[in-house]
Amino acid sequence: MIVLDASALLAFMFKETGHDIVAGYLDDCCISSVTLLEVASRFSRDGLPVAPVLQLISSLGIAIIPFEETHILPVAMLATVGKEYGLSQADRICLGLGLFLDLPVLTADKVWQDVGLDMEVVVFR
Repeated sequence: MIVLDASALLAFMFKETGHDIVAGYLDDCCISSVTLLEVASRFSRDGLPVAPVLQLISSLGIAIIPFEETHILPVAMLATVGKEYGLSQADRICLGLGLFLDLPVLTADKVWQDVGLDMEVVVFR
């Protein structure tokens, strides 16, 4: 299993560069509920309907992991390094979920590989 970043799911949905690579991970992946909110907000911000997007994601069988109190510690611990590498809170939530679940993460953000976390970061483009 692998944790999807918003960049991965958006690349798949918009058929951006690397969408075919992301597609190869969709059979065994999960996403934070906060990351899903980030994706849904992108559609809303662009004036696109959100309900069909959520239905599509549901039909793909992506496991949605609710953001819980137990996830706060790994995310909060990334605050210092996050500032150094320009990581948003959403980035840190995705990375923190990967750390918490001991799973790799899939992203378009190459800088994540430079952060030096004890986890695999797969960059799809």
